[in-house]
Amino acid sequence: MFHFGQYKYDRVNPPKGPLDLPRYLKELLGGFFSRLFYIFAIVWKSGPAFLLLMCFISLFNGLMPVLGALISSRILNELQIIITESALGKEFGLAAFWGSMVLLLLIAFFTYKILDKVVMRLSNAVTRMAGERVVRHVKIEIMNKAQALDLSAFDLPSFYEKLENANREAGNRPIQILSSTFSVISTVISLVGYVVILASALPLAALAIALAAVPSAIVNFVYRRKSFAYMRHRSIDRRQMNYYAEIAVNKDLAKEVRMYDLGNELTTRYNTVFNKYYKGLRGLIMRENIWQISLALFSSLLSCFFFAYIAWGVFKGEYLIGDYSLYTGALSSISGAVTTLISTSATIYEGTLFIDNLLSFLKEKSHVVSRSAEPLTPARGVPHTLEFRNVSFAYPGTDRHVIDGLNLFFRPGETVALVGLNGAGKTTLIKLLTRLYDPTEGEILLDGHDLRDYDVKELRRLFGIVFQDFGKYAFTVRDNIRIGDLLHEARQEDIEQAATRAGADTFIRELSAQYDTNLMRYFDRNGTELSGGQWQKLSLARAFYSNADIIILDEPTASLDPLAEQEVFRRFDELRGEKTTVFVSHRLSSATIASKIVVLENGRVAEEGTHRELMDRNGKYATLFRVQAERYLTENESK
Repeated sequence: MFHFGQYKYDRVNPPKGPLDLPRYLKELLGGFFSRLFYIFAIVWKSGPAFLLLMCFISLFNGLMPVLGALISSRILNELQIIITESALGKEFGLAAFWGSMVLLLLIAFFTYKILDKVVMRLSNAVTRMAGERVVRHVKIEIMNKAQALDLSAFDLPSFYEKLENANREAGNRPIQILSSTFSVISTVISLVGYVVILASALPLAALAIALAAVPSAIVNFVYRRKSFAYMRHRSIDRRQMNYYAEIAVNKDLAKEVRMYDLGNELTTRYNTVFNKYYKGLRGLIMRENIWQISLALFSSLLSCFFFAYIAWGVFKGEYLIGDYSLYTGALSSISGAVTTLISTSATIYEGTLFIDNLLSFLKEKSHVVSRSAEPLTPARGVPHTLEFRNVSFAYPGTDRHVIDGLNLFFRPGETVALVGLNGAGKTTLIKLLTRLYDPTEGEILLDGHDLRDYDVKELRRLFGIVFQDFGKYAFTVRDNIRIGDLLHEARQEDIEQAATRAGADTFIRELSAQYDTNLMRYFDRNGTELSGGQWQKLSLARAFYSNADIIILDEPTASLDPLAEQEVFRRFDELRGEKTTVFVSHRLSSATIASKIVVLENGRVAEEGTHRELMDRNGKYATLFRVQAERYLTENESK
């Protein structure tokens, strides 16, 4: 199946009737120029001055080679005339040389060479600076888009393919395409100049040389499209190779890679995928170059014929030596210009196809948005109610309901503990509550209004949350805490208060630069590596710093020992005030502080009540609690 814009042509099951060639060409060229215009727009947004400078350099580079060839040929002709007249007995001294046209032409030639070098260096500088600014612009667009997209997108392999392709094209591809486009413009200007030069002496030579390059153009374009199709088709191979390479150097997996001696396994897997990927690519490269070598031989033979023809004209006295230099140089330049024009155009075309990867990613739509034209803004600093009504949810690409017909109500100021076995749906429930996902069925209400009626950003600011897989950032301690609310004025007393509430202030005071200590060693070789428990306390400090109305803790103390966990929850219960709190914990002893315990099983509420009520009911919660209590007693007795 070929895709050209919206037009599709299936080679296996072709459509009946003739191919609509005009429509096909219109969509093909329309798509090409729209992508090219997008690239120009990127460079313009990155810095208009760079685009204007590139236009000037393009015009200069097109005109100057022709001017240089004309000056060189005129110098040779003048020298030939002087030599001929000298042979006839006319004497030329130094004074005559200084007053001759040759000196003026040499001055013009060296001025041209100096300008050429200056503009070449300017071109390199402009291209490099523009390239850096374009990369920044595209990277920021990708970052902003990734933040705006739904979390569900990250559950789909097709999304990662688009993301990987977009990141790959965010490098130098746009500026390369733009540079190539200006190179084509320069080449066309030079080509026209050389054709004009040859028009008086060899009118058919330029046409013959140009026609000889047409087959090469066809081969170039065909194999650019084949290369693009192959790269897109094998995108999963590249992702696999990147995945294996990243595992081998991943800091968090370094211990396990060494302990299980995974190095050979990873390199073997990498080589297996590479060999499969390389085999097809090598075939494409070899076939293209066999064609190109054959066509290059034919083009060279044609050029040799015209060179010999011009040499015969010099021998007969029809042309001067300078004319030979000018015409043969023009022929070589036309041949080279046509080849450059074709290959560069093919490269631009291929590059604009790859830009489709970036555009495809940037066109991804977010569905977790407010469904109201005028979204609601949740009240701040007041008690809130939360309610799940017949909520069901299945992750994208699956049919299994992780949450299944769930009904649940949270009263203002309530502390709710979510407990249950792994896979019961506890973390998924929190993701739905914070609107990282929308329910497949049912509705979730905040203060009587569906979450989908609120402004998404304002809604999420209502929650202070610590995820089970909380972030560890290579920032300072202060900035790791400030992440909890970046809109909040960064006052030291507030940061320290949040750290104290989370039990983190004690170990922070022992660090080399205390709150200004750089964490991790990604960028600072003297950065401090924290233990799992210390990181967890920092993540808790984040939640306290947010000053949110509703606090959610998804197993926030998994890296702490039972005594430390009890202390955190005790302090947390004292300091939370009247805020609604939801927390998940595998240690049921921590759930005893909750005003309501919800036992989840297969995405449904199995039991609900206080610790005492559930123990008296002697159901699932009581069984789980006793099993854990017996285990702790057995462990203590064995010690």
